[in-house]
Amino acid sequence: MLYYLFEYLHKLNVPGAGVFQYITFRSALAILMSLGLSTIFGKRIINFLRRQQVGETVRELGLEGQKEKAGTPTMGGLIIIFATLIPVLLFAKLNNVYVILLIVTTLWMGVIGFVDDYIKIFKKDKQGLKGIFKVIGQVGLGIIVGSVLYFNPSVTVRNDTGATYNFKATESVVALHSIDEKSTATTIPFFKNNEFDYAELIAWTGDGYENWAWLVFIPIVIFIITAVSNGANLTDGIDGLAAGTSAISVIALGIFTFVSGNIIFSNYLNIMYIPNSGEMTIFIAAFVGSLIGFLWYNSYPASVFMGDTGSLTIGGIIAVLAISVRKEMLIPLLCGIFLVENFSVVLQVSYFKYTKKRFGEGRRIFLMSPLHHHYQKKGYHESKIVTRFWIVGILLAILSIVTLKLR
Repeated sequence: MLYYLFEYLHKLNVPGAGVFQYITFRSALAILMSLGLSTIFGKRIINFLRRQQVGETVRELGLEGQKEKAGTPTMGGLIIIFATLIPVLLFAKLNNVYVILLIVTTLWMGVIGFVDDYIKIFKKDKQGLKGIFKVIGQVGLGIIVGSVLYFNPSVTVRNDTGATYNFKATESVVALHSIDEKSTATTIPFFKNNEFDYAELIAWTGDGYENWAWLVFIPIVIFIITAVSNGANLTDGIDGLAAGTSAISVIALGIFTFVSGNIIFSNYLNIMYIPNSGEMTIFIAAFVGSLIGFLWYNSYPASVFMGDTGSLTIGGIIAVLAISVRKEMLIPLLCGIFLVENFSVVLQVSYFKYTKKRFGEGRRIFLMSPLHHHYQKKGYHESKIVTRFWIVGILLAILSIVTLKLR
């Protein structure tokens, strides 16, 4: 909203109003505001949740310190949602299709997570929202996101046939022969000619196959959103783990978004230029600020838990960001923590069922799953586990950023 006000003032030649035209300036304001909102008003939200007796129940996991967490307020994801959306509404271009998609994703997944937490707390049902309804919600969001990205005319990539640069001391001029076109192309990391078009998967159907690419693209979007949101949900098990690792991944995505939406940087790095995508940087800045602010209260010992309200929302946002900037194939690397946590549960359950059928008794690969609970069982303190997972997350994020040039 403030963007449009300052745009109007800029047209009236008000001094300084033009600074709002810069994504970097608005991103800086967004991260500062979200950080302030989440830390200042976060305490009030926590106190409100405590008064409403929205507390975590004791989980019989046999882990040290688990009982002490009983009664700690949950649904803290409301802090993240609140502190993200307000700066976005103030500083971003609200007619940008990518910003609209991210706002819809935040609210959509936030509602699913909120209903799940509500059932657990107030209906005293530890299972929460039935899995089938969660999946239906995730599939619904995937259909919306996939359809918009495929059919909306504002979602394009630029095919540059040539570029000339004229660099001066204070400015750079770029002359391009380019075409904005609809495309289902994505990026394959570590390959030189690293663009892959999903439409090629149905090339065997004959001429005109490009018109049916949505039959492949939308299911892929659904799968990614479902997988990443569930991965973030499983990672939310100990204080500061999900929020910290998510912030690291989102910062890396912010770099991808900024360079992909900037015609000079995208040409210099020889990567896909995605018109209008740079506006997502404001959303990312606000999101990172809210996650860091949430960590103020969620770090060990946690004063609040994010609950499914936060974890499902975080996973959904990361998935949509990666898909929008055509970096979804980097998710296994960039979100490696989510992947390993998810995979540890799949391995544990599969191996237990197999050995129970084969030997009559279920056996386990890990002492407990997801993986962070395995290390807790081995006697590692929560803070040590979280810090080491953060370090691994930073290494994975750096490797992901390196793929901009390492091809």
